[in-house]
Amino acid sequence: MKLWTFISAKLQSGQTVQLLVVVESKGSSPGRQGFKLALAADGSWIGTIGGGVMEHTMLEKAAELLREGAPHPVLVYQNHHPDATEHASGLNCMGNQRIAFVPLGGAEASILEKIIAALDEGRPGVLQLSPEGLNFQEDTSWAEGLTFRRESDTDWLYEEPVADPPTLYIFGGGHVSLALSRQFSFLGFRIALFDDRPELAFFRGNPYTWRKEVVDYQEIGHLIPEGPQVYVVIMTAGHASDGCVLEQLLEKNVRYLGMLGSKAKAHTLFQQFREKGIPEEVLARVYTPIGLPIRSRTPEEIAVSIAAEIIQVKNLKGKN
Repeated sequence: MKLWTFISAKLQSGQTVQLLVVVESKGSSPGRQGFKLALAADGSWIGTIGGGVMEHTMLEKAAELLREGAPHPVLVYQNHHPDATEHASGLNCMGNQRIAFVPLGGAEASILEKIIAALDEGRPGVLQLSPEGLNFQEDTSWAEGLTFRRESDTDWLYEEPVADPPTLYIFGGGHVSLALSRQFSFLGFRIALFDDRPELAFFRGNPYTWRKEVVDYQEIGHLIPEGPQVYVVIMTAGHASDGCVLEQLLEKNVRYLGMLGSKAKAHTLFQQFREKGIPEEVLARVYTPIGLPIRSRTPEEIAVSIAAEIIQVKNLKGKN
């Protein structure tokens, strides 16, 4: 979302932007298919296509295209083999990637608005890049992933599904919650924050949220949707409220459900749940104590440990 809002803001200010997208990657390429970078005419940029000397060179290429006012997209091939004689990237990782440079200006502003609205409202669609430029189609039936077809450098099509961004739902707006929100804002997650204390300074002053709401912890089940892009962290002010929230979410089909606290706290709560007849396989889905064991102490360190665990679940087959 940040990349698209960055581009939209630049276009609204009257600037032009070069959008760089890795449309194809093979082998040990540092830039995987779908990686994106946007460079504005004022020299500011966001995103990555793989980093290193290759990315620096591609940024220079994008700046040159901006200065020239190049009207159409171009494809650039980068060979990451140490003995490459053509299209050498300067990297030695034994892969290759193809990058589309797509010029964006005022004519594309409405397309950017559609992309941002679809992401914000959770409506699926398909991003399309071709020699004609950027396009976006709302499509609820798209079943393919990233696709790239190329007959020549003037006859090609890249398509990418645009769906719900991963969303982190946090119950509890204290100091660890603020650090966690900051951490996940860097990772491209939307952040929804809930607390039952409207006067709490950390809650009121948290600037990283997509959604913020004062709630009654006794009635929160309706706040959390189900799906593979849903991640939930419980860190309220007390054991009772943690247990109240957790019990309402145990049966939810979410990608990650975690609770901050000690092993003793989890043992006590889980014993209460067992006495209510909640099956062990349901309790086994809960990540607690939350976070990877890196001996974290400060709120910022705890946030890093939680982020590392959630990224592990997101990128690998987890408990679900």
